[in-house]
Amino acid sequence: MTSFYITTPIYYVNSTPHIGHAYTTIAADILTRHHKQRGDETFFLTGTDEHGSKVYRVAEEQGLDPKTYVDQIAEAWRELPRLVDADYDFFIRTTDEGHKRFVQEFIQRIYDNGYIYRDVYSGLYCVGCEEFKAEAELVDGKCPIHGTVPERIEETNYFFKLSAFQQPLLELYDARPDFVLPRFRYNEARSFIEGGLQDFSLSRAGHPWGVPVPWDDSQVVYVWVDALINYVSALTYAREGEDLREKFWPEVRHLLAKDILRFHCVFWPALLLAAGYEVPKQLFVHGWLLLDDTKISKSVGNVIDPLDLVDVYGSDAVRFWAVRAVSFGQDGNVTLDSLHERYERELANDLGNLVSRTTAMIARYRDGRIPAITGDGGVSDVIEAVKREVPTRLDVFDVTGAVDVVWDLVRSLNKHVEQTKPWELAKDEARSADLDRVLYDLADGLRAAAVALSAYLPRTAPLILRALGQSEDLAWENVEPGRTVPVEGIEPAAPLFPRVDPQTAAA
Repeated sequence: MTSFYITTPIYYVNSTPHIGHAYTTIAADILTRHHKQRGDETFFLTGTDEHGSKVYRVAEEQGLDPKTYVDQIAEAWRELPRLVDADYDFFIRTTDEGHKRFVQEFIQRIYDNGYIYRDVYSGLYCVGCEEFKAEAELVDGKCPIHGTVPERIEETNYFFKLSAFQQPLLELYDARPDFVLPRFRYNEARSFIEGGLQDFSLSRAGHPWGVPVPWDDSQVVYVWVDALINYVSALTYAREGEDLREKFWPEVRHLLAKDILRFHCVFWPALLLAAGYEVPKQLFVHGWLLLDDTKISKSVGNVIDPLDLVDVYGSDAVRFWAVRAVSFGQDGNVTLDSLHERYERELANDLGNLVSRTTAMIARYRDGRIPAITGDGGVSDVIEAVKREVPTRLDVFDVTGAVDVVWDLVRSLNKHVEQTKPWELAKDEARSADLDRVLYDLADGLRAAAVALSAYLPRTAPLILRALGQSEDLAWENVEPGRTVPVEGIEPAAPLFPRVDPQTAAA
């Protein structure tokens, strides 16, 4: 059995979730559900990053000690995957005792291997990014992401010898041209490495909120290093009494947004090599969801609450829109109008009406019986294309392209209805066999589409299969023409995507 381990970034808890966080979580869940369909043993990790200056300051502003603050807000982040029906295996918090113990062991290994030394750091630090900044990275003296002036700090820290890993990282990238996807992100990361790597501060002095450095408890581990280690630490305590590292590491795929590329694609593999671990299988860097051409961000304040969208449209519609509105991997401008438009045009009309029409015609023309038919039908080729192309696309994280392929099938079925005109065939007894063939093909195509779409629409897919009286077995092998079994008792299906009033949606 093949292992498939996927992670989202662990989300920073200085505020509550927005649709940008849901975006990554939804994509990871789609990939996980698809790999389960293929029979792979899967592990899906998400969670929260709870240390660092930013969290400490927000807690102070609210008059709370940091642990009380993170315990309260972590619940909102636990709710995020549930809200969008993301079925994760473990939710890690960096304040977990199991994680903290592992971070100390991991850092100690790097120290023992000779890649950590003591020195003085003097320079700029953006609290919003929790990142040290060079002057050249600033725009008009400000962080280009947060628009704030970084703080100038000087302190004695422990440094990681990142520079020692410039050549090993270049060799890694050259040996594995698909290590980072899409390709232009690979080029970006490799170019950064080729430009020369500088050692970075692995600890912070005088910070009471973080994981203590094991050999010097006056310092805490730099929050980004602490956070990155979660991808391994979780495997050591996610299941009581089990160590999952042998099964799932390094078969890990990291999903991340482009603003944290450097940490994941450069710093993280170097840290792993320094600690004696294998590097990840792959990293996929996606773009930003933009609202009015501005990144959706807590700092900017243009957030969209996923709860508001799910309350109006349902979780399946939000999942579908999130990965269909923007080609996964690219930046894309989104609007709430585009969600409403896709809901009505694609989900309600293309798919929902097709299910209603097909079941209604089976009920009306064949007394609710799906006829028994053999041989290739008029939609067999399109079903075969879905079976063949969707796994290929999802293996390179093309969640948008994969659903486009399934939607080609949905559109083909609608076109098939218009071209074959079952209502005309029903008037001619001599064409009874032709009508049987058309109705079977429509049911068969919808059954295959439902199985293929189940990773995207986990609530809707079983409803389609039930409406057709078919097995709810979602194994990928069922995306195959001719597997629809003859059944009786089919009734016109209720609307899968009821009408949403635009004014209600806008409110």
